[in-house]
Amino acid sequence: MSEPSHHPTHESRQSLWRLIVSPTIWAAHFLLSYITAAIWCEKVAGRDGPLTGARVAIAIYTVVALVGIAINGWGGWRRHSYGAGEVPHDADTPEDRHRFLGFATLLLAALSAIAVLFAALVVIFFNDCR
Repeated sequence: MSEPSHHPTHESRQSLWRLIVSPTIWAAHFLLSYITAAIWCEKVAGRDGPLTGARVAIAIYTVVALVGIAINGWGGWRRHSYGAGEVPHDADTPEDRHRFLGFATLLLAALSAIAVLFAALVVIFFNDCR
């Protein structure tokens, strides 16, 4: 017997789009950070100028990105913890597909959070535009 379409594990409610949210946030953070630093150094501070303004902007980008990734990761954790399934989620059931997609979303969120932190480390090690 099939579960109703409003059930969380129904196939119509499963989406692969949740998988790419965290990597997309990381990519946006990466691009915004480096574009901000490039524009700051070229147009505002000059070649030997300080990175202070760009650092503040990148810190804000980093916090916003980490919050977005955490929200997506939390949703992945909730899907992964659904019901009483055991890892690995390899059974051909709607519940295991639901848990597997949640687990993959959680892992991609963790990887994306680490990537955001590594991208943000640049402004800690560099003090000026040189």
